[in-house]
Amino acid sequence: MAHDPRREDYQRLALRFACSLDGADPAAAARAFAGFGRRFQQDRDALPQSDADRAFHLVAMAAEVVDYRLPFAVGAQADRLIARGKALLDEALSLDPLCWDALRMRSSSEAPSIEERYRLLADRAEEVRASCEAARDEALRALDGERAALGGELALRPWWRWLATLAEEALICGHNHAAARAAERLLACDPSDSCDVRFTLAYALAKLEDERGLEELAARYATLSPTRAGDAWLALARMALAHRRCDYAKASEQVGWLIDSYPGAAGVLLRQTELPDGEFSRLRVAPFSEDELVIAVSEGIVLLQEGTDRRGAGVLGEWLIRETARRDPAAWRTLRREAPDGRGRGDEAS
Repeated sequence: MAHDPRREDYQRLALRFACSLDGADPAAAARAFAGFGRRFQQDRDALPQSDADRAFHLVAMAAEVVDYRLPFAVGAQADRLIARGKALLDEALSLDPLCWDALRMRSSSEAPSIEERYRLLADRAEEVRASCEAARDEALRALDGERAALGGELALRPWWRWLATLAEEALICGHNHAAARAAERLLACDPSDSCDVRFTLAYALAKLEDERGLEELAARYATLSPTRAGDAWLALARMALAHRRCDYAKASEQVGWLIDSYPGAAGVLLRQTELPDGEFSRLRVAPFSEDELVIAVSEGIVLLQEGTDRRGAGVLGEWLIRETARRDPAAWRTLRREAPDGRGRGDEAS
């Protein structure tokens, strides 16, 4: 799932190192490249690289801190990680003012509200596109063959991630048409959907009550994600639409599919934990793992908390708790033992 900053850091330097060997004796070049991985791990600073490459390395370090360590930290440790992440991103921008990943990630803490962050991303989108496309064109002129393909894609990925974040922020802000447009624009640029923006699109279509659009998206999975016929995002979007039209049998079918398809699904559906979104990109987890469902449910809070019941919780979220408890009473009893007060939710499920 999604983009791996460490792998991308490796790809950038591997491409530059390979180009630096052009014109050398083929045998010597082969020997030199065979040792690239070791040098990348042990003596990265000695490898050929530009300021933009150094800036991206700092972004990769910041992603590790903010996306994969910060969510598990508390108190003073969390404060230190936040400060560390900001410092790395600031240093990246000092090296490369056009490091769009650093600017995008930095905007998460700088924007005074989600709405203002969305506006910042929307206002600068064309500038980012033009910059990344110019970098791609330069790579295509300077390289050929497989190198050109890789160099061109590496140049465009910051633009793709910018669009993916724009779509996510639009969805959170309730700009559902804008979220769908940004997602479709990204899919046109990145037809293999390396950013997994189809997940955001599924929820935007559910918010728009566009059942036809959602089923057309499902049909596109054959090309967007050939290894998947469906996933948690698609199932939760279908569940939301069925529930909205009071087709509880169809909605229940989707719950059953989730429980059958994901390990530990009942506990995840009952808890409905909301997590911070990945700043670099959507967090990387194993397909059809419990972690994947946790992320899908967290992002699905925009659906689950829509409307309110008498306790102030989302109508769909409450229905999902009751339906999951009905299907898996043991999971419900376990949750009640862990949180006897029921967190104020789903009290009638038992």
